[in-house]
Amino acid sequence: MANYLVVSAIGEDQPGTVERLARTILEYQCNIEDSRMAVLGGTFALIQLVSGRWNNLAKLETALNNLQGSLHLTITTRHTDRSEPNPTHMPYTLDVVSLDRPGIVHQLSGFLAARGINIQDMSTHTYRAAHTAAPMISVRMNIEVPDTVHIAQLREDFLDLCDAENFDGILEPVKAP
Repeated sequence: MANYLVVSAIGEDQPGTVERLARTILEYQCNIEDSRMAVLGGTFALIQLVSGRWNNLAKLETALNNLQGSLHLTITTRHTDRSEPNPTHMPYTLDVVSLDRPGIVHQLSGFLAARGINIQDMSTHTYRAAHTAAPMISVRMNIEVPDTVHIAQLREDFLDLCDAENFDGILEPVKAP
């Protein structure tokens, strides 16, 4: 039976960081199950779900702790369980594009939280509009909608929010690969 460890690393962005972390995980016979990495404002940030035997994960934790100084990273670990999809929840994707301003993520997450909807994955990106150079934001959330939430009403409420806040938004089921 596999055990799981969440590994997060943040610090100086430099070539080879991902390779060194991946090599260390492999050296301790562990596997990267899920991972997200980005350079945010010049800072490297990574979060991974790593699986392996409990004794290999324990050794990996020590090795990662020892790597912090040489890689100029702060690395934290946390033991966890692998989550299984909830059969009473439907996977949906919410996409919004808007002129950027403070509070957009707060509005969207508050809208979902008020309805008992959990955000599973979120990414945001700010950029300049092609012709006007206006500051824009793109938000994508993968969410789990409980089967107690009426989808037609959710979609109507979401579109009302988009109209009120001048968001261009889409709410649709996640499609199977």
